[in-house]
Amino acid sequence: MKTDTKLQIKGSWNEIKGKLKQKYAGLTDDDLLFEEGKEDELLGKLQRKLGKSIDEVKEELNRL
Repeated sequence: MKTDTKLQIKGSWNEIKGKLKQKYAGLTDDDLLFEEGKEDELLGKLQRKLGKSIDEVKEELNRL
């Protein structure tokens, strides 16, 4: 079974940022800067800060 690891941001990014900052106090606004077309850059930053794999980061974002 293949897992869909595409990043699907649902709702407002500001709302998702708030949830991430509550859960992971070490994240800054710079870490969560989202620009259209630069999803990979965002995922890389979050992967380094959270110590998770890219797939784990995508799954977490998709759950929010």
